[in-house]
Amino acid sequence: MSKSKFSPYLQAISKDSSLPLEQAAVKLWLKDLDNPFRWTIRPLLQFVFAILLHIVWFLKRLPLPQFSAHDFLQKTICWFCTHFVSPEANLLILRHFSTESNILNFMAENSNQHARLELYPKSINDMLKDSFVKHDQELFDCFIHLENNGQPLTPEQLKWQAWRTIDMDQFDINKRKTQVFDFETSHALFMCLFCLLLTKEEYRDAINGFNLDQSIAIRIGKIIGEPEIVEYAYNKYPQYLVGPWNLGQRFLMHGFFTEYLYAKLETIRTET
Repeated sequence: MSKSKFSPYLQAISKDSSLPLEQAAVKLWLKDLDNPFRWTIRPLLQFVFAILLHIVWFLKRLPLPQFSAHDFLQKTICWFCTHFVSPEANLLILRHFSTESNILNFMAENSNQHARLELYPKSINDMLKDSFVKHDQELFDCFIHLENNGQPLTPEQLKWQAWRTIDMDQFDINKRKTQVFDFETSHALFMCLFCLLLTKEEYRDAINGFNLDQSIAIRIGKIIGEPEIVEYAYNKYPQYLVGPWNLGQRFLMHGFFTEYLYAKLETIRTET
């Protein structure tokens, strides 16, 4: 019997099915955890850039003319992803667009609202038009147009017209030797640029949008008759606006939340 390269704890979480998570996401995350950069340079970069982020946050909130540069921001991020972000981290980023679009479309469809999200990029270049800024705005727009809190539906009544199953073979990532940065290290490098190149309101809304995870879980929990899924949400209480403190962890847990909820709903869909 061959010995696993993962520690007993990582082997345990790879087999733990208590929380819904597709094996494709589990494999990507375990490989990302095995990235040496995550355990060496990430802590230093997160410390340095967290300080810089708070300085930029403060400067952007001074009574000065506001500016933003969405196109430059998106092109810079995509260039960095293409050349320096690890393939598994890039795949996790692409999966996140699909998981959240599916969740919001499902919530809208089954709340008698028009499902309209089309953010399903299959490559890094696709993210040039399916931007991170647009990703946030679609989330807010979905809530603006929801008129009810969700009503219980039987499995047969659930609507899946806008649902798109994630097929890992459809993602197109060209591997390069320079692609070495893990998911969390990459986010540490991105976060100051986001703060600088968005207006203060856009950035404040973006980092507080994570707190809608709880609201999404409550609504979908009512629809599928499983209110306990609210426990999937780490980010909570959207009325309490927060700053950039602990942003890296909140961002990561938002990603886990969408993966959990996507896997849960996909299981319901395939079993109906």
